Amino acid sequence: MSVTTETGQQTKPQRHKVTGDVHLLLRRGNEVLFGQRHNTGYEDGAWHLPSGHLEAGESVIAALIREAEEEIGVAIKGEDVQFSHIMHNSSSGGRMAFFFTVRSWQGEPANLEPDKCTALEWFSSDALPDHMIGYCRTAMEHIASGMPFSIYDW
Repeated sequence: MSVTTETGQQTKPQRHKVTGDVHLLLRRGNEVLFGQRHNTGYEDGAWHLPSGHLEAGESVIAALIREAEEEIGVAIKGEDVQFSHIMHNSSSGGRMAFFFTVRSWQGEPANLEPDKCTALEWFSSDALPDHMIGYCRTAMEHIASGMPFSIYDW
């Protein structure tokens, strides 16, 4: 698709730039670890998976491993990361949210970001917390039903 300028010239539309983020489903049996958001300016009080943004030059697996260590102090091996879901989310102009399940890790989860998180808690995947960020709840429902891809709020 091209765009016509005031002078009648055809130009290509600007390419969309997408922010990528990773979300960790740290599973202990049927339970998943959530943190309660605090002092972030977005959905404070909501329960959310450990997550973060991709950094330049970083793979989604490397980002997940880094975020797990930074936020909850657990060490994850790349071979223990299992793809669960990808969501194209409309927030902030469009994001790609990658969800990964991990069932094996080293260390005991701890809240290493108390300035952003008031508590960590395990919830059954059949009884998710009432107050969650909407796209995360939707992704969890899709993961439970085996859907690997979704579009949210477009």
